[in-house]
Amino acid sequence: MTEGEPIDQFSLLGGPLHRLGCRLGLVRHGTNTVLLGIVMGTLPWLVIVLVAWFEGIIPRLFSLDVIGIHVRLLVVIPLFFLCESVLDPKIRTFASYCVRSGVVAAGALREFEGEIARVTRRKNAWLPDAACLVMAVVMAIGAPEISLGETASLHLGKPLSLAGWSYWILGLTVFRFLLLRWTWRLALWFHFLWRLSRLELHLMPAHADRTGGLGSLFAVHEEFAVLITAISAIMSASFAEDIVTGGMAFDSVYIAFPLIFLADALLFLLPLCVFTPKLRACKRTGLRDYMELAARYVTDFQRKWLVPGAAPAEPLLGTPDLQSLADISNAINVVREMRWAPIDAGLLKTYLVAALLPLLPLLLLKYPVASLAQQFFRRLVGL
Repeated sequence: MTEGEPIDQFSLLGGPLHRLGCRLGLVRHGTNTVLLGIVMGTLPWLVIVLVAWFEGIIPRLFSLDVIGIHVRLLVVIPLFFLCESVLDPKIRTFASYCVRSGVVAAGALREFEGEIARVTRRKNAWLPDAACLVMAVVMAIGAPEISLGETASLHLGKPLSLAGWSYWILGLTVFRFLLLRWTWRLALWFHFLWRLSRLELHLMPAHADRTGGLGSLFAVHEEFAVLITAISAIMSASFAEDIVTGGMAFDSVYIAFPLIFLADALLFLLPLCVFTPKLRACKRTGLRDYMELAARYVTDFQRKWLVPGAAPAEPLLGTPDLQSLADISNAINVVREMRWAPIDAGLLKTYLVAALLPLLPLLLLKYPVASLAQQFFRRLVGL
């Protein structure tokens, strides 16, 4: 495959928003969209702050019971764009690896290119972004009774203040649009993995990555940890609002965390299980083939070195036959340890840390730092 063909241009970045960001100079080197994310989150936030200043409710806007406003716009939205910035190069590298390593069989290369071309057309289309924007607007317009009747997520007054309306109509619409846009992008990637699993793959049972050569998917899905952090940040902000307003007990966080991690694992790890049937078949075939190879080698080794009366020409000390025997044993162990999905303990730990970190600040609600420092000082001086 020559340079410049679709395989070397595979990317999930595209659509009207990405092209607009490129024209405005907010996208660096074609893939770094972090600045675009900062602008997308900061502009609505500034509008809300200005409206709140005009209304004279700035202290209420910056109270802890509306922390979700600031987290969604100033933290989560930039994290959306940071994730796509670090993820896209890894996806391109994985697609190239599939060809260079021979994981995609030679007879399936044309189909593989066709899948990449199909993804490219879909991610560059204007219709998905337009549909996401329409859905976000409909969610804002179609549920005004929620915003007026239950202000637990806004806490800017009842009836809703102008700042609350600004957040509901502008801030949440932008956030929902970007969230739906990411949902579409995940659907594209997961569908691509499913189509890849249906192609003819040349999986190697003795590959050191224990997944037949699909271990490079670890590096791709590790980058979803940024998205997991964003999801946990949203949940952490919502928990903080509920705890501060008395709508939720702090101990409920301990129950919620396993559910959050389970949901993240299902969302980002379950799609990797589409390779399970082929990995199982590869492991089964590999064990059979390597066992047969080991049996032949051990038979020859025994005939050469252990049968009475045999007189090998070379000395036993330093013979490569012993090392080859050990190598075959190691290869069989690798095949036995082959996984049924390209998932390892390192990936699980990465997701666990990403899900946990945004929840740690909630501990300050139960164990206030100032109060702890004061108690420490009193005990230190004996008061």
